[in-house]
Amino acid sequence: MKLWDKGYEPDKLIETFTVGNDRELDLQLARYDVEGSMAHIRMLESIGLLTSDELKVLLEALEDIHAAILRGEFVIEEGVEDVHSEVEQLLTQRLGDIGKKIHSGRSRNDQVLVDLKLFFRDKLRQTAASVGTLFERLQALSEQYKEVLMPGYTHMQIAMPSSFGLWFGAYAETLVDDLRLLASAYDIANQNPLGSAAGYGSSFPLDRTMTTRLLHFGNLHYNVVAAQMSRGKTERAIAAALAAVSATLARFAMDICLFNSQNFGFISFPDELTTGSSIMPHKKNPDVFEIMRAKCNRLQSLPGEVALVTSNLPLGYQRDFQLLKDILFPAFGVMDECIGMCDFMLQHIRVNRDILSDPKYDYLFTVEDVNRLVLQGVPFREAYRQVGMQVQNHTYQPTRTVSHTHEGSIGNLCTAQIREKYEAVAKHFQE
Repeated sequence: MKLWDKGYEPDKLIETFTVGNDRELDLQLARYDVEGSMAHIRMLESIGLLTSDELKVLLEALEDIHAAILRGEFVIEEGVEDVHSEVEQLLTQRLGDIGKKIHSGRSRNDQVLVDLKLFFRDKLRQTAASVGTLFERLQALSEQYKEVLMPGYTHMQIAMPSSFGLWFGAYAETLVDDLRLLASAYDIANQNPLGSAAGYGSSFPLDRTMTTRLLHFGNLHYNVVAAQMSRGKTERAIAAALAAVSATLARFAMDICLFNSQNFGFISFPDELTTGSSIMPHKKNPDVFEIMRAKCNRLQSLPGEVALVTSNLPLGYQRDFQLLKDILFPAFGVMDECIGMCDFMLQHIRVNRDILSDPKYDYLFTVEDVNRLVLQGVPFREAYRQVGMQVQNHTYQPTRTVSHTHEGSIGNLCTAQIREKYEAVAKHFQE
């Protein structure tokens, strides 16, 4: 069954190529398709295109389909083109001509847009919740290890003292910035396109404000052309947001791999959370973080993939948009898997509390000693020269004490203020 059936069947090769795996992906949209249809027919009844009795039987049938979807019993039958066709076919089989009225004032273009925006809204909420869980873990670790010093690096050379509190806390606050991008993508997705039809509206007196309210959209996508233009635009925003979270996780995974190595020895994990070598008996590899790094690096290609599919398309709907499902739908699963695994591993991380006693880290304290001289009245450039000459002459002896008190430093992590930033952004995802 095809909603556009006009008495002929396309060549099977054409159908296979154009449909691809869209039917399988559409199963993820099924519940949203039914929810969108329920809002749509309530609106149709309000403007006189359905009777109250017709609305009642349609809603009962759609509720049955919705329940079957939630039970995992819904399928798109062989020969049925997509989820929209399957739902309409089920209604027509059950209700006859009444089932055929459900599509009035609607096109598959705005129907799939509604499905996608509802789907994206839920997935972005789930991803934001996962980010929130990891944020909490990092903040807790930041407080737990705020007194434990570690080397800070620039150019991969030892630079200045840092701390595990500073390191964990840095990634927590960086996730807040990533959450802002997720919130922006959520705001773009949270606009109602229903009623834009094929992109040019309808001659029916549709009440688009009503469907916006029924579907709990934050706003209406008013201009019907702009509503259709949001296909691709929404996906670009989501791709950028997922890529930002992925960049943070990939960078953190790289830190973990370095710091876990014997050359650093800053952290470790229980043996059962590592993997071994088939030839080297001593190996305990951080494969989880290596796989996480690779998966997150792949996710950072999302904006490029979406851009290449959509960048040179003319106005109006084009079938190219179908491929965006292939790109983004699996990405949400990979993203949440990586965030969840990172949180799990951090529950078992072991921190080396005595790193800086090694003489190779003596030079970490040169800036501390320069600043100490400045506080005693020595001009900064002269203090820098004095300590620099000690280093050059191999006579430098570090003081090995750190006194950082300003906002965001080792001694003043501002954990509570960072939490306030997080909570302000997290509110975007509340209905």
